[in-house]
Amino acid sequence: MAELEINDLHVAVEGNEILKGLTLSVPKGETHALMGPNGSGKSTLAYAIAGHPAYEITGGSVRLKGQELAGMSPDQRAQLGLFLAMQYPTEIPGVSMTNFLRTAVQAVRAEDLPVRQFMKELRAEMAQLDMNPDFLQRNVNEGFSGGEKKRFEILQMAMLHPEVAVLDETDSGLDVDALRVVSEGVNRLRGPGLGVLIITHYTRILRYITPDRVHVMVAGRIVESGGPELAERLEAQGYESYRVPAL
Repeated sequence: MAELEINDLHVAVEGNEILKGLTLSVPKGETHALMGPNGSGKSTLAYAIAGHPAYEITGGSVRLKGQELAGMSPDQRAQLGLFLAMQYPTEIPGVSMTNFLRTAVQAVRAEDLPVRQFMKELRAEMAQLDMNPDFLQRNVNEGFSGGEKKRFEILQMAMLHPEVAVLDETDSGLDVDALRVVSEGVNRLRGPGLGVLIITHYTRILRYITPDRVHVMVAGRIVESGGPELAERLEAQGYESYRVPAL
């Protein structure tokens, strides 16, 4: 059984159907890339998996570790092992990075992690991501550059030890150096206990993170799946051949 199993998923936003029967599975230990043009529904899928209340599942199912996610709150999904790195991370004024991460770790790991051990682990992970220790005193994402926000997303992923990570356009807004550091962070966390779904419409992040499988999404459905060579073909040919002709 795949760690993340999506079957015939239909999702609507304000009554408008965005996902129209999407089926996809991500086994533990594998990294899958979901690619598609703007407006194909990629971020809708990410938010629906995470439990955003504005994204209504009208049909099909999403299962994590065999458990149906419908009806679970976002924090229950996180405790089950789900992590979402957002395309546009939110600023949280008045909440320090340290307090935010410690609260999240205590809730998701369901263990009483001693402060000294927590800080040792946190500083080690920050060093891996080339993050200045002074960031620990800053509020969550407040005044952060695009690259700093994305590094903080990967730092959260490293600290929370998820079993399935959905990375929603983590490469957007990154320069070459930041993309390399973030990609190295993801590669370092890959392993037999983690399934990763990378959502993107560019191939540049896949030059640093080689996926096991690539899926093409158009108009709310998966229209083709293949190996890493599919991403190379998309780089050369684009999405034009998948587009539905206008009526």
